[in-house]
Amino acid sequence: MQEPQVNAFTPRRIPARRGSDPKQERSARTRLRVLNGAAELFTQYGFRQTSVKDVADRVEMTKGAVYFHYPTKEALAVAIVEEHYARWPKILEEVTAEQLGPLRTAARMLERAALAFQNDVLVQAGARLQIERPYIDAELPTPYVDWISLLESLLTSAQEAGELRPGVVPAKAAHSLVAAFFGSQHVSDVLSGRADVAARWQDLSELLFQALRSH
Repeated sequence: MQEPQVNAFTPRRIPARRGSDPKQERSARTRLRVLNGAAELFTQYGFRQTSVKDVADRVEMTKGAVYFHYPTKEALAVAIVEEHYARWPKILEEVTAEQLGPLRTAARMLERAALAFQNDVLVQAGARLQIERPYIDAELPTPYVDWISLLESLLTSAQEAGELRPGVVPAKAAHSLVAAFFGSQHVSDVLSGRADVAARWQDLSELLFQALRSH
């Protein structure tokens, strides 16, 4: 089966003050350790309630060591948001390699995203930091727009392939899918700490894609 033509996610490099360049493997591992520790705290407590000292204590390092790699708390937040956005192109590449039809590709992408929200603390933290954008002194990307663009592209291809029910407008359906997905993961976050986000999305996904699919 021919791979559907899709719009890739836009690479994100956020202007911000940064720490040391992790050229050495050991330095890269340390940065990832700090980043994961910060992500756990940001996910649980939020940006304003987390200090650099909290991060240092979580990863059993000194504040100075953390500052060496990330000179400000904003730098930590920026790095986490960049990692959040970096997940989606990788998942898109993997899903595209499955050579599914466009509608199944759209469903599969959202399924994989739900698993990422359930299991990946950097994805979870990135989502919370996006909500707390007004409190972070950095120009973070506008969320959701890449997902809307991707899904609209896939649904347009699905329409051309006769996979969509007559009357479905790809642009409107893409907005609805994104609203449903991110609303679903937020409800799961509030009620279960995202422990059931994949299962909850699977239930909702079946309803939504049944409404979109031609019969």
